[in-house]
Amino acid sequence: MRTRSLVISATFISALVLALAVMALAADPFVGTWKMNPAKTKSSNPAFKSYSITFSVQESVYKGFEDIVDADGKAFQRSWTGKCDGKEFPMTAPDVDAQSCTQPNANTVDYVCKKNGKVVWSGRTVISKDGKTQINKGGGKDEEGKAFTYTIVMEKQ
Repeated sequence: MRTRSLVISATFISALVLALAVMALAADPFVGTWKMNPAKTKSSNPAFKSYSITFSVQESVYKGFEDIVDADGKAFQRSWTGKCDGKEFPMTAPDVDAQSCTQPNANTVDYVCKKNGKVVWSGRTVISKDGKTQINKGGGKDEEGKAFTYTIVMEKQ
């Protein structure tokens, strides 16, 4: 009888820990797949034709994978793994090689993207209170040194 109670208690505790872990992961508003709404997106440079990003998180480490088709129809990807602790982490991408970010609150991330140690762009991403919209505002300088700004509106899928 005592062994059975221990097994039931251990099973219950394991299920509870698993449920709490799943709830914590689901509670992060950035986790999931997001797609750009081209009609609501604005950019001083030609805007992307399409853009999607998938975020996952495990133990405060975010993973991002971005699929992009630029204004000329050229497809490329970006991927990265890092914490929002202000420290740089590498990115695999043709246009940037490092990123750092901070998270002032649960729905906001501030980021800086660099190429060869030089800031290419920076901005802020904010998730709406209902968790369905992500607005990414920022700017930087292109390869010719010309300043640009953008507002990318993403919708959770």
